[in-house]
Amino acid sequence: MAKNNNNNGKMSREQAGQKGGKTTAKNHDQEFYEEIGQKGGKATSRNHDQEFYEEIGQKGGKERARQNDNNNNS
Repeated sequence: MAKNNNNNGKMSREQAGQKGGKTTAKNHDQEFYEEIGQKGGKATSRNHDQEFYEEIGQKGGKERARQNDNNNNS
């Protein structure tokens, strides 16, 4: 991993995050990620209402349509 020359030889936040992510991936299996994903989903559902899900669904639908348009025009 390259050091950031503009930060006195220290890692950037991005580099530290990548390093941590790789270490976590080495130490945990798919079940771990499924469990934390379920916990996050439950927390999100407690903190947001139906309007939130409608809004993110519409955004996702618009992005998917844009991607499909780009693929069809290529």
